[in-house]
Amino acid sequence: MNGVNEIRAGFLDYFKKNGHEIVASSPLVPRNDPTLMFTNAGMVQFKNVFTGLEKRPYTRAASAQKCVRAGGKHNDLDNVGYTARHHTFFEMLGNFSFGDYFKPLAIELAWKLITQEFGLPKDRLLVTVYHTDDEAFDLWKKIAGFPDSKIIRIASSDNFWAMGDTGPCGPCSEIFYDQGERLKGGPPGSPDEDGDRFLEFWNLVFMQFEQLGPGERIDLPRPSIDTGMGLERIAALLQGVTSNYDIDLMRALIVAIAAATGVDPDGPQKASHRVIADHLRACAFLIADGVTPSNEGRGYVLRRIMRRAMRHAQLLSAREPLMWRLVPVLSREMGQAYPELIRAESLIVETLRLEEARFIDTLARGLSILDEAVRDLPEGAPLPGQVAFKLYDTYGFPLDLTQDALRARSLAVDVDGFNTAMERQRADARRAWAGSGEAATETLWFAIKDEAGATDFLGYEAEQAEGVVAALVKDGKPVERLNKGETGAIILNQTPFYAESGGQVGDTGVMSAAGVRFRVTDTKKKLGDLFVHEGIVEEGEITPGLALELSVDHARRSAIRANHSATHLLHESLRLVLGDHVAQKGSLVADDRLRFDFTHLKPISPEELTRVEDIANRAVTDNAPVVTRLMAVDEAIASGARALFGEKYGDEVRVVTMGYAQDREDSGDGGANRAFSVELCGGTHVARTGDIGLIAITSESAVAAGVRRIEAKTAAAARRHLNARSDKLEHIAVLLKSSEDDAEKRLAALLEERRKLDRELADARKKLAMGGGEKAAAEAQEIGGVKFFGRAVSGVDLKDLKSLADEAKQTVGSGVVAIAGVDSDGKAGVVVGVTADLVERFDSVALVRLAATELGGKGGGGRRDMAQAGGPNGAGVDAALAAIANGLRGAQNAA
Repeated sequence: MNGVNEIRAGFLDYFKKNGHEIVASSPLVPRNDPTLMFTNAGMVQFKNVFTGLEKRPYTRAASAQKCVRAGGKHNDLDNVGYTARHHTFFEMLGNFSFGDYFKPLAIELAWKLITQEFGLPKDRLLVTVYHTDDEAFDLWKKIAGFPDSKIIRIASSDNFWAMGDTGPCGPCSEIFYDQGERLKGGPPGSPDEDGDRFLEFWNLVFMQFEQLGPGERIDLPRPSIDTGMGLERIAALLQGVTSNYDIDLMRALIVAIAAATGVDPDGPQKASHRVIADHLRACAFLIADGVTPSNEGRGYVLRRIMRRAMRHAQLLSAREPLMWRLVPVLSREMGQAYPELIRAESLIVETLRLEEARFIDTLARGLSILDEAVRDLPEGAPLPGQVAFKLYDTYGFPLDLTQDALRARSLAVDVDGFNTAMERQRADARRAWAGSGEAATETLWFAIKDEAGATDFLGYEAEQAEGVVAALVKDGKPVERLNKGETGAIILNQTPFYAESGGQVGDTGVMSAAGVRFRVTDTKKKLGDLFVHEGIVEEGEITPGLALELSVDHARRSAIRANHSATHLLHESLRLVLGDHVAQKGSLVADDRLRFDFTHLKPISPEELTRVEDIANRAVTDNAPVVTRLMAVDEAIASGARALFGEKYGDEVRVVTMGYAQDREDSGDGGANRAFSVELCGGTHVARTGDIGLIAITSESAVAAGVRRIEAKTAAAARRHLNARSDKLEHIAVLLKSSEDDAEKRLAALLEERRKLDRELADARKKLAMGGGEKAAAEAQEIGGVKFFGRAVSGVDLKDLKSLADEAKQTVGSGVVAIAGVDSDGKAGVVVGVTADLVERFDSVALVRLAATELGGKGGGGRRDMAQAGGPNGAGVDAALAAIANGLRGAQNAA
């Protein structure tokens, strides 16, 4: 048992047999300790268990924890590749007791594992204890049979662990292995202890005190155990090598690098091989845990690691991007233990390939500037800080990359000058922002971001985390506290809350601490990457620096994710049904519904909507994985990814791929290698399309000229919508006294019967209103030898006045007719008709306009033989008919 994977599995199996719960590694981005940039020890995920803030259903645990030390207090970056044991990424094996067992069993378990399970020779082992820890000293003598000379008392803080200035703490006991006289160095505590001969590979922490303050320490009521063994270190011991880079895992990566570059892995450039192998692991795992390269925070550290590795790839004469090609080797070596590598492999590959391709383009320009600047330097002078800043600001060179490039020339950088140039740029940016017109209203957020930095978004991978309050805002102004009952906004150093953007609404949820509770009612984004959490203090008082537990409303976030992913599927379905002209023109992704606006010139038929819905739901039932990659925006669009309307994109974009191509039965590869939907999107999505559950389109309508809108629901909301429609159908069937299957035919028959009755009733009303044809002819009066029939009718729709006028003209034979009526709202209408033989003498339009005046209307319109008008004055009907008669007389007199 000496392969890395075997050692890891053997360690966990051993502690499982001894009653320990095997706990999976937590992410590299700490969810429960916002003061840490990265998880750097196995105990990080158990921090709240040790402090009593969290209870778990077990009191013993063991884990293999992935760790990164490349920023802040724990920064080993500069040493990586040049020493035998420094790494940016490493694995920490550990066993933990939460108030269960203590020193006796911890030492016994450790001793049996390393000597019996791992088979390390006892005569090569020695241990240290804290100088006052007589109990541990005696236990080692008893359990291991060590003489006093092999139990070394250490008085320094190296053998006393503390979580912080206050909190749990206790003495340590470190286990060392003597690698032999061929290596230089002395035992721990000796003047030459920093040599490589005596290797410390396991640290047992006996957590037995609580530090209350300076000089004040009490016993913990339930002492605990926290241990940490470096997997790479124990692997080196078990494999008989003196460098971590010679173990099987690291050697597999280094051999792959050598094969890709053609450079001897054990030659003069072996440090570059080691740097790339180490940094590849750090980069891959950070990306898998949701970190993306950027110019701030964790993303900046990732970019530094990437570019340092890429710089060493250049030193190995790699002219094309190298690191992305090594990812399959890493997945093969570590993917079984860490399946997130397999899950995120495409994202890791695209991110590395994109970053390295861009870096290659800028490296040559940056190095030429560096060479020119160094050429003119006086003997022993450092590189001016302004030059280093120009490399950083213009060419993306992190400061430590410049320092690394100068190391071979034994040159340094004026770091103070670099920092001065950085601050000068920030001051100039603040002044420019303050003078930018309307943007001046945002100076509040600019000042906060300048002080606190960008918010690190954790929400792609997590819905719960911890964050530290960086700033508070109330009524548009920074404040030092928010009290119970007050509304305001909180800015944190990191957050799982998604801020409103790209059509997706902001998250809601709760922030809490002991005696403190803040209800988040909305999350918004300022200045691109400053997350503002709006809400109300429900309990306690909130001040800057307070650590809060952050919990996104899971049910709401899940519904939003489903709706957002459904929007992508509907977009592509619309294109397949309506054509390639369909493009997004806006969207809303909420928890209860989605809305999608798109280009299309005419209403969508019910048949087309059904096809769209069917295609989208087919993608849902395929239950395909939803994959996210990071790509250059131009490359992403060129590859077919669709950009969304109204979204602003940077140089790097997230590309979301989901579903299988639905014409796969006709495609050569069965569609397996082609996606259904590929879009640029920064929102949150389901893990698989099946998580959407169901898509139900609820409406289709016009928004503007050439723009249509569909609304839809998913999952439970879709089922409720369809159930409600089903209930309505059932109720309609009951009312119709038919089955649900026959309800449509029964309703159609009733409607046709109703239309027939309406027609018959209308005809009867018209006949009644006109009094019959003979009566109409008898009522006609003569005005100057011309027949005039004028009649006010009731119970007739105004739209039927024209047909009544036509009938009256036929009855009169020759003459002028006028029919007026009043509707149920009191509005009046009038129609004037002139028979064909009289249209040369009389104009219906002129006559109807006389009537319109009496009805309170303006004008009228039509032809000489038929015209109509209306008005609001229903009481003026008789006067309108009289006006027409008088107009007829006037027309005759004029003639």
